[in-house]
Amino acid sequence: MPVDTNAPIFLPCAQGVEPLLAAECRLLLASVSIEERRGGVCVMGGPLEAAKLNLHSRLAQRVLWPLRGDVYRDEHDLYRAACEVDWPAWITPDQTLRVDTSAWRSPLKSVNFATLRIKDALCDVLRNKTGARPSVDTRRPHLPLVLHLGPNDFMLYADLSGEALFKRGWRDARGGRVDVKGEAPLKETLAAAMLAAAGWQGREEDGPLLDPCCGAGTIAIEAAQIACGIAPGLQRAFAFEKLAPFAPHLADWQRLKAQARTAIHAPRVAVFAGDVSFRMTDFAQRNAERAGVAHAIQFKTADALQRPAPGARGAIVMNPPYGERIAAKGQGSREHFEEGTASVFYEGLAAHWKRQYAGWSAWVLTPELELPSLMRLKERRRVPLFNGAIECRLFRFDMVAGSAR
Repeated sequence: MPVDTNAPIFLPCAQGVEPLLAAECRLLLASVSIEERRGGVCVMGGPLEAAKLNLHSRLAQRVLWPLRGDVYRDEHDLYRAACEVDWPAWITPDQTLRVDTSAWRSPLKSVNFATLRIKDALCDVLRNKTGARPSVDTRRPHLPLVLHLGPNDFMLYADLSGEALFKRGWRDARGGRVDVKGEAPLKETLAAAMLAAAGWQGREEDGPLLDPCCGAGTIAIEAAQIACGIAPGLQRAFAFEKLAPFAPHLADWQRLKAQARTAIHAPRVAVFAGDVSFRMTDFAQRNAERAGVAHAIQFKTADALQRPAPGARGAIVMNPPYGERIAAKGQGSREHFEEGTASVFYEGLAAHWKRQYAGWSAWVLTPELELPSLMRLKERRRVPLFNGAIECRLFRFDMVAGSAR
């Protein structure tokens, strides 16, 4: 499908994030058609809309441009349909490609063979037109392709993002993480989904934000960028910038980035973060420096069970870790924590919040579906979200002095 006309751009997202992503797209692109679908959102738009989504979306995993879709019965149908794409307009024999395939109730026995047939079609078309074929690069291809296989039909996309959009461009060579026993990494897109579900938009009326178990600082950094009006894609590159069909639109792209840089402002509301581990607090601060928001976050190494409220009201948004980082000092190994420290920590946290955080709301992401019982609190909301393949709930608790039951 040519890029000089509107097309159904698809933005995949984590399960449960679809309505939040649709709302974000309506704010970014007020006058276009937006439709929620299983696993993402479809937006009718052209090159400028695709570029804007790459630059500004905090919730989408990628921005995908449709190339060819149809019904199919076997791999031969995929090959014939892919041969109809104008591949010389997208890639030259000197460039590289990669095909990533996902399937949902597909009748095909081998997803890998379907991937191979798409690659064969592209290479055969290029060889017939130019006498040469491109190579495969699984790490940094010039043309990344995404194939979605459904029960009856398929869709082949050009991935305009390249690297997944949770890679904001500020993490170090190790991914901005340290090895902490028992900790599951939190992607930036999930941190943004937590903030969106909480309705926290970095406005003065939202009040300050606190993450008392910040780990690598992902939630606090996302919040600080929102509070400062920093576009999430401003520090990274995208695949579409080197794709031939988008070359005529690069001047508009530069203007979009210039507008985004001009829109950055001082933080409109305070962001607080910290961890019981000095090492993690220091690491999070260095991440915030790379993300350009160190000035907007007040870090403090402190026990979440003792840290006083930094204001009369606000929002706590946190993804509690497991293991030693929330075990009480002197409690010993992770095994001890798993056998009983979790319930002790959550009970103590709830009691501390009721004493110190009356007037605050707390949003806690956890795979522990019985968290309200562990905390002896009544949740006001529970939002299903997935941390990778892990099914979680984002619980909202509103703090009042004394018992919340």
